Amino acid sequence: MNQTSTFGPTKAQQNPSDNQLIAPRHEPLAYVLRSGLVESVHYGSMVVLGPEGEVLFSAGEPDAVIYPRSAMKPVQAAAMVRLGLRLPPHLLALAASSHSGEDQHVDGVLRMLTEAELSVDDLRNPVGRPLDPEVRDAHLAAGEPASRVVQNCSGKHAAMLATAKLNGWPLAGYLAPEHPLQRSIAETVTDLTGEKPAHVAVDGCGAPLFAVTLRGLARAASAIATAQPPTAEAEVAAAIRRHPEMLGGSDRGVTRMIQQVPGVIAKDGYEGVLVAALPDGSAVAVKVADGAPRPREQLTAAGLALCGVDPRVINPLLGTALTETDGVRLAESLADRVVRA
Repeated sequence: MNQTSTFGPTKAQQNPSDNQLIAPRHEPLAYVLRSGLVESVHYGSMVVLGPEGEVLFSAGEPDAVIYPRSAMKPVQAAAMVRLGLRLPPHLLALAASSHSGEDQHVDGVLRMLTEAELSVDDLRNPVGRPLDPEVRDAHLAAGEPASRVVQNCSGKHAAMLATAKLNGWPLAGYLAPEHPLQRSIAETVTDLTGEKPAHVAVDGCGAPLFAVTLRGLARAASAIATAQPPTAEAEVAAAIRRHPEMLGGSDRGVTRMIQQVPGVIAKDGYEGVLVAALPDGSAVAVKVADGAPRPREQLTAAGLALCGVDPRVINPLLGTALTETDGVRLAESLADRVVRA
């Protein structure tokens, strides 16, 4: 695809000390068509890696630094298992989750806290409502108050608290970047991504947010997907594959992807991020430029097709064929590759 765009180079974007705000050189990744006419265009960056880390496809600027947001949670969960956290598989999947706020998720968070002799009052994630719209509507209709437990990051926070307590670290301030828990998580991020975080911000849930490249995020997912027992990464991968409903929810795209694509692990994140990896080490990472989630599942599915996944497995996942003329359609450079694959 033509690299020309209105976006500038990323030297300043990758240097937080530079006051210029320059976006990565994103490209059109998907179109929204209505009766054959392009109605909207989704720009972004994307990388597809093969089993040996070779680039099978790239678009935009996959080596620009991004915030992976919640797509980093499996890495954070692996860091906690490295630190001695032991959870049954469904709760470990919940520790890596952005859950929908269903009863199974709330019950799991409460169980994690109870078994670690912790309290809901120890949680420092934001007070919120369930992430799933139907669950949220039912929550409101029942007159339930907003709470930290139903907020989508509560599984990760309960696991963080349990890990801190297990290691004899203070519970107060467990979200501070200088806390020994967060320093250890940063070390695992560096280990699995192959990159030292470009810089550290605060995620929406209050935890440290480590900036890495899309390529680094794909490498981390690949490392988890290919890990062998008894490693922490293998435990996390097995938990995600066995309990995708705990990682997402009963009606979540990331859950359907894990249920329908054999052996895949995947994790969605706010601001249009999604990462997925197969047992052979192939991996896909997507960042939609404006943060919209609409095309990220189609893009990730297309990337998995380039990794060798049968498109007939992927099409039901999307509810439409990858080459449909209306709806969300892949940009030509990617669609042509998928058809050839």
